[in-house]
Amino acid sequence: MKPETPSENPAREIGLSLEGDDYDGGAARGVEAIKHALKTMPGSAGVYRMIDDKDRVLYVGKAKNLKKRVVAYTRLMQLPIRIARMVAQTVQMEIITTHTEAEALLLESNLIKKLKPRYNILLRDDKSFPYILITEDHDYPRIVKHRGARAKDGSCFGPFASAWAVNNTINHLQRAFLLRSCTDAVFSNRSRPCLLYQIKRCSAPCVDRVAKAEYDALVDICRDFLTGRSQKILKQLEADMLAASERMDFEQAAMYRDRIRALSQIRSHQDINLEGVEEADVIALHHEGGQSCVQVFFFRSGSNYGNRSYFPRHEQGAEIAEILSAFVGQFYADKPAPKQVLLSHEIEGQELVETALSINNNRKITLQVPKRGGRRKLVEHALTNAKDALGRRMAESASQRKLLEDLADKLELDGTPERIEVYDNSHIQGTNMVGGMIVAGPEGFMKSAYRKFNIKGDIAPGDDFAMMREVLTRRFARAQKEDPDRENGTWPDLCLIDGGLGQLGVAREVLEDLGIEDVMLVGVAKGVDRNAGKEVLHIPGKPPVRLDMQDPVLYFIQRLRDEAHRWAIGTHRAKRSKQIGKSVLDNVPGVGGARKKALLHHFGSARGVADAGLTDLEAVDGISAALARKIYDHFHDTE
Repeated sequence: MKPETPSENPAREIGLSLEGDDYDGGAARGVEAIKHALKTMPGSAGVYRMIDDKDRVLYVGKAKNLKKRVVAYTRLMQLPIRIARMVAQTVQMEIITTHTEAEALLLESNLIKKLKPRYNILLRDDKSFPYILITEDHDYPRIVKHRGARAKDGSCFGPFASAWAVNNTINHLQRAFLLRSCTDAVFSNRSRPCLLYQIKRCSAPCVDRVAKAEYDALVDICRDFLTGRSQKILKQLEADMLAASERMDFEQAAMYRDRIRALSQIRSHQDINLEGVEEADVIALHHEGGQSCVQVFFFRSGSNYGNRSYFPRHEQGAEIAEILSAFVGQFYADKPAPKQVLLSHEIEGQELVETALSINNNRKITLQVPKRGGRRKLVEHALTNAKDALGRRMAESASQRKLLEDLADKLELDGTPERIEVYDNSHIQGTNMVGGMIVAGPEGFMKSAYRKFNIKGDIAPGDDFAMMREVLTRRFARAQKEDPDRENGTWPDLCLIDGGLGQLGVAREVLEDLGIEDVMLVGVAKGVDRNAGKEVLHIPGKPPVRLDMQDPVLYFIQRLRDEAHRWAIGTHRAKRSKQIGKSVLDNVPGVGGARKKALLHHFGSARGVADAGLTDLEAVDGISAALARKIYDHFHDTE
């Protein structure tokens, strides 16, 4: 079979967007815009951004020499199709100079994560990881699970791939070191040991069942274990256990035995470990059918902390080295890197990426592609997981696509929906009213696009119609403002409204008021006896649709509705819990956390503070006469 020969002009293969006048005009304008930017572009390291006529960033790139790198975009005939298309859409360029190429790489990764340019390889589903946090802002530090920004007052250890992994590890650490996990408020109000002390998972420092020096020693050993000194600690515990046995102190020996058992379980419960790998990430990429899966395994303290799959977005022709390089840069842009990163393939600019990561982490970071031995087995294990995960995703995508096609057929839609939005509201007797929106598409639920709406308008308690009106008005008014041309993929093809004709009528009115005529609306009513399987679909201008109870499309609609229900209820519960946690003392001017604590200790409750006399308030430690007057006046009408 004769191999295909590349076109003499790749840009002409781009398609309709560059045919005829579009090609001659758009490509020429793009080249001219780049040439204009080159006139004042320095020959130093930096980052450049290519921008279209609507001020959207098309591409972010970095260069050791900006001028030499950018001039290549003016040679249109030598560019790949994807890059030629990008040049044709470029109307201006912006640059940021840096001192070194490594700094440019770090800036490039941060800008790509923030701006999500169309022509860059993008890391998606980059959720925050859970860590173990040992606090340092209290005399008796506690051990807890932590997410989000690195805590200032404490030491973080991780990351862990899942909440289960971090919770399981904390449970074993508590059995080994008896560190507290309660909040400072609970700690300060204990008068006797809690249940964790009874089941030997806390040493009860709250009621002085352990000396301060002994507790500090336990904290230090726990930190050492989490920083990779596990073997040394296990050997020391074994020696202590034998010594206790020899002096007939069997109770102490049993304590050391339980500690060794708990720590050994942390090291042994994972499915794959390797002696000598104390701190490393294993990153493997499998590429197939124009799609990629990157599998990341986390090894800390000689243990496997789990793994996570990623599916970066990229063009069909992207090379493995390019994809993996972009992934590594973006993955570590906002999180610490381990001492070693083991890769499945060589990446573009490997030495430069090493330098950038070392700068960002203030220590030496090495990137390796193992060829043999135990480390290669780790990489191959990750590659197998990447291949399996990509296979599952492609199968799920095919199944999801079939469901969307069947849904379009049953509802007589013009085409297969690429984005479905489902709306639901939640409240209890009209309190803490919230609205929820979930999104689904060919790849399943798009959780990064979920939205919650705290109902702000002057709405009668429990008025579901008014709540739906506010939610839809805010959502589509914002869409008209932020994406009027519908080019960012944020407009739905189909909206499912949880409710019957009443909610559907409100939705129609909202869209009509906003001048939106091409968004399909469907109301999902519970049907007879409100039983699942008897749902009725209300479509404007058409008779109600009832699907067979065994129809996969009905199950699909139920899943969408139930997910919207779950999201709305979860949002409502979070809002309610936050309100329950508030105290009437929070609104008293001049009363912060410490003074509120002193008042509650003295009077026993917020009601006791509100009923207290002026003299009684002045008797509380830390409450001056002037502040006592403010507190008294806040709870009493003095006019």
